[in-house]
Amino acid sequence: MAIYKSTGKAAKSASGASMSKYDVEVEARLQALEKQAHPVPTGATQKKVDDRLAALEAAIHTHDGGSSDATLEDKVSKIVDWLQQNTSFYGH
Repeated sequence: MAIYKSTGKAAKSASGASMSKYDVEVEARLQALEKQAHPVPTGATQKKVDDRLAALEAAIHTHDGGSSDATLEDKVSKIVDWLQQNTSFYGH
């Protein structure tokens, strides 16, 4: 009868689970494919992404799409008034 000892050197996944040699190989191949499919932007591509993000952030901060504090306060006030007039919670 053969006795096998565990050396405790099995690879671990991100969650801490043990991975077989096959799992490790598959994970390495998957990571290589993901790097090809989703490259990290650099140079001109990164500048384009940064410019688009800056433009979107500027648009959000300069556009008063009905989300200013005064507009929100008005909306909340109208809701509270309606609730006071139309619900039994306020004695109606």
